[in-house]
Amino acid sequence: MPSLIDIRRRIRSVKNTQQITKAMKMVSAAKLRRAQDRVIASRPYASLLKKVLANVAAAVRSDEKAGENPLLASRPENRILLVLVTGDKGLAGAFNANLIRTAQRFTSDHASGSIKMELIGRKGRDFFRKRGAEIIGEHLGLAAKVVYKDLAAIAQKAMELYCNDEIDAVYLLYNEFKTVSSQKVVLTRVLPLELPEGAEPVDYIFEQPPVELLKALIPKFVELEFYRALLESAAAEHAARMLAMEAATSNAGDMIEKLTLYMNRVRQASITKEIIEVVSGAAAAE
Repeated sequence: MPSLIDIRRRIRSVKNTQQITKAMKMVSAAKLRRAQDRVIASRPYASLLKKVLANVAAAVRSDEKAGENPLLASRPENRILLVLVTGDKGLAGAFNANLIRTAQRFTSDHASGSIKMELIGRKGRDFFRKRGAEIIGEHLGLAAKVVYKDLAAIAQKAMELYCNDEIDAVYLLYNEFKTVSSQKVVLTRVLPLELPEGAEPVDYIFEQPPVELLKALIPKFVELEFYRALLESAAAEHAARMLAMEAATSNAGDMIEKLTLYMNRVRQASITKEIIEVVSGAAAAE
């Protein structure tokens, strides 16, 4: 049976841990609000850009030059680039584990081909580096302050590899922010880009040929997909960490209650034992 000093020391340790988890929860909540605002602000722009891209694609559907765009060229997926967006830190529940598990499943499903990996985030980098994956790029600390030009550079690198026929497809794997309590693992193919079909041509007045406009819009759309992926991932990570720290704080409170109750029982048993010893000694003296 542990002594009262050991139990008090453990209670003090759990209380210190509870203060840390409570502080981490408050920090994540503050960061989540800003990240959530940025995600919500980016969604209408992405939706409108996708709509404009569909309208321009409808306008050039009959033009043979539209199919000559290298970013639209479809090939058998023998060489794949997987862009994995994970967090730089842990203590976020199953946030990183779900992404890594999905990435492993993806690599096993495409084991017949070769898979190169572009890793954004320390957790994914550390995991796949130990397992000998073919990593062509590592990016750490981008989620702390999401900057468009950083993601645009990664997207341009992927597009250059695709245009040079070094890879056949580009997939993006990240956590999408749904609500504070819900995140969704998203695996989407970015390249080759599939233009939306079925849209009715809009009566645009083009200052330049629609084919040239489409050629300029496609890279912007791909860059925006990478940028939105990191925005969504950052917001989802803060939400997951906030919930994980809230649960840890609650569990620490329950543990403190149980340890306090156990300490009181041990102390009561010790006092009862001392009283019995005193009474027994007094009876023996008589």
